Amino acid sequence: MKTGPSKLKRLLSSALYHTRNWRAVAAFALLAGLTTAVSAQPKDTLIWLLRDLPPTMIFEGPKKGQGVIDQMLPLLIAGMPQYNHTLMRVNRARGMQMLHEASFTCDPSLVWTKEREQWIAFSIPAFRAVSNGLVIRQENRSLLEPFLIDSEVDLAALLASGGKKVGVVAERSYGQLLDALLRQAPPGALTPHYGNDALGSLLQMQRLGRLQVVLGYWPEIRYQAQQKNISDEQLVFYPVKGTGPYLSGHIGCSNTGQGRQAISEINQLLRTMPHERLDRLYADWLDPPRRSDYLEAAKAFFEHQAKQ
Repeated sequence: MKTGPSKLKRLLSSALYHTRNWRAVAAFALLAGLTTAVSAQPKDTLIWLLRDLPPTMIFEGPKKGQGVIDQMLPLLIAGMPQYNHTLMRVNRARGMQMLHEASFTCDPSLVWTKEREQWIAFSIPAFRAVSNGLVIRQENRSLLEPFLIDSEVDLAALLASGGKKVGVVAERSYGQLLDALLRQAPPGALTPHYGNDALGSLLQMQRLGRLQVVLGYWPEIRYQAQQKNISDEQLVFYPVKGTGPYLSGHIGCSNTGQGRQAISEINQLLRTMPHERLDRLYADWLDPPRRSDYLEAAKAFFEHQAKQ
């Protein structure tokens, strides 16, 4: 229960009247002053950086607000009443710039890399996602056959061949392994796109024959393809050799004292998060054959994390 300044004054006056013990009165006055000061102290403001990243975050359209991060963020905010929370929509470049600055900012949907860890404080895994892979149009799938090993693409060999253009979202991290392979790509092997609708634009370029292959998350590609009236049957998705079927999404905060403290508090919340419900939200964006495997793997992953 909060005690206002006027009530504290009345209690103090009563204590002065009924006691001659000046030490008790002085202690009470000090306590009253500290209580008033604490109650008046403003909260720090935590800025959440949000990017339109279907299907984890969806800003517009009939599925607005139905992404896994859309549903997770209110749970995090409710569990951190010690802060004022501000939601800020940013593009990728602006979000990374703010995380570089000495601000109190957090991004709820980041891929961990060793390079980023130098200037971002990362949480434990917040959600699991299907790993990135390569998408090609059905009529062109034979172009990837020379680079397939057990139905996975040898991306290093594909890039080194120089004969195929691979579309990528500029400045996006695809994970430690894929980032390293992309940095080693020969000139002209990649077609980066910088726009806010970068992935959708790459799929359009692919449809027009201006590039053959697009790198990305299959659920995100399916969502963007639907917006461009491209059906699942027109596309074929191949995992990349060495990546594993799933990767973790993390929450990242500015690597300051405030940011590191927030990550410590976020980690506590993530260990008790209703991951099974959130995993089902993500699984809804997968094609049916992948759902059961994803749900089983995600459940085992977060059960193990909760015990650590």
